[in-house]
Amino acid sequence: MTTQDRKTGPRRLLTGVAAAALSLVFVSAPASSETLRVVMQSGLRITDPIMTTAFITRDHGYMIYDTLLGVDSDFNIQPQMADWEVSDDDKTYTFTLRDDLKWHDGAAVTAEDAVASINRWAEIDSTAKPLMDMVDTIEIVDDKTFTVALKTPTTLLLAGLSKMSSRAPFIMPKRVAETPASQPIDEFTGSGPFVFVEDEFRPGVKVVYEKFEDYVPRDEPASWTAGGKDVKVDRVEWLTMPDQMTAVSALQSGEVDFIQQVPFDLLPLVENAPEITVDILDPLGAWTYFRMNWLHPPFDNKLVRQAAIAAVDQTAVMQALVGNPDYYQTCAAIMGCGNVNGDEYGRDWVVNAQLDKAKALLAEAGYDDTPVVIMAPTDLAMVVPQPIVIGDALRKAGFNVQMKMMDWQTLAAQQSNQDAPSQGGWNIFSTYSILATSGDPFGNTPLATDGRESWAGWPDVPEISALRIAYAKASSVDEQKQIAKKIQKIAVDEGVVGPLGQFRIPAAWNTQWSGFLESPITVFWNISKDG
Repeated sequence: MTTQDRKTGPRRLLTGVAAAALSLVFVSAPASSETLRVVMQSGLRITDPIMTTAFITRDHGYMIYDTLLGVDSDFNIQPQMADWEVSDDDKTYTFTLRDDLKWHDGAAVTAEDAVASINRWAEIDSTAKPLMDMVDTIEIVDDKTFTVALKTPTTLLLAGLSKMSSRAPFIMPKRVAETPASQPIDEFTGSGPFVFVEDEFRPGVKVVYEKFEDYVPRDEPASWTAGGKDVKVDRVEWLTMPDQMTAVSALQSGEVDFIQQVPFDLLPLVENAPEITVDILDPLGAWTYFRMNWLHPPFDNKLVRQAAIAAVDQTAVMQALVGNPDYYQTCAAIMGCGNVNGDEYGRDWVVNAQLDKAKALLAEAGYDDTPVVIMAPTDLAMVVPQPIVIGDALRKAGFNVQMKMMDWQTLAAQQSNQDAPSQGGWNIFSTYSILATSGDPFGNTPLATDGRESWAGWPDVPEISALRIAYAKASSVDEQKQIAKKIQKIAVDEGVVGPLGQFRIPAAWNTQWSGFLESPITVFWNISKDG
């Protein structure tokens, strides 16, 4: 295919239903405004970033909210909304909000807002829960200052308040943060660099953000979630295009400016186009995995969980998802190959399919043909292939598999459904996490193992819970590494999660735009249009 064919061929597909869909989202902004139009990984429906671990909702959170602390590209924790001081015994932290912090309605951000937001986050987050067990008191000193007194010194306080992903502790107004974490918020006033334009929000179709004119960026250069969030556009529009070819065609024709995730099979259409830049914005990448529901048969049985992991071949998953080995690697490390805690215990049967082992485990477990309901998304390119490969592998091992198709935001909502599969629940789903936050037992959401109090899947492994606390109290990196090795072994043997490999995701944008930040989180500050 020639370069010209690549440019014009897909455009011819932009007719009929696809063109009609585009016409619904391309409502022009005022002629004087600078608008960045982007296609995100999926449509936004869940707008409360505390209620879900979905990345699309997390990214929405970073648009309109801010965090007390951030993390830079060297993994250093930095001030964002607040600076801090630590007492000599490392047990009392004093946080002071920086000047000029305002809510989108013009009111000043206060320490009361920050404390209420921390408390709401702590009701549900897998890092916050063990952290709060180590907290003695949180006290408001004045409008801009609050203290956190610890029962024992721990690195977990700053690590938690700077947590980048799933779930980041976004700061909300006190009146909003007082909403129980089990209930969705219904007001979206933030203090972040963008304002959510609620009147233009079309769930699953279009989201609009406008520059918050009163936002004062920090002076430091932007780096991951730290530094200055300098907004250089008037509007950002998130446009949903479930058909990936339609999205690529829209980028080629200039109707959109940025695609967050380019499906690997469509990369040849944009890689050599002179008007399009293709790059990896998160060089650390992600790891993908499948989660089993411990609450109901058949995965309430450890042997059956082991059988499922043994049945799935990582290379088959990576070939279906990525294809090009330049973008992926197999890995058994639940905390990530390349990370300091990346131990690969279990590689022989975690990475390579062992069907004989899987069948033997099912026989030993007395598996009785109980259906395995696998939730499979239809619209999130980076997760669509995994359930299909998993389902095929489990059938070969002797499982009775039932696929349940749905869009990604529906799947994200269904993750918290604890009902039996026969009553509308599920047995397996796949997702992925960024490696930047997976290298320790707290940033790694799947390693919360406190039963029904944990993340979806609800594994109950007290030994891991105890080791996580020991990790937070460890006095050296070497001690933490030894604890992490123990966690890896128990997590694999107990079937806490089924690792499927690691990969890096390409993004693409029109060359007229520059300033896209290399970061594990897709952010839209510091971006400008050239010329």
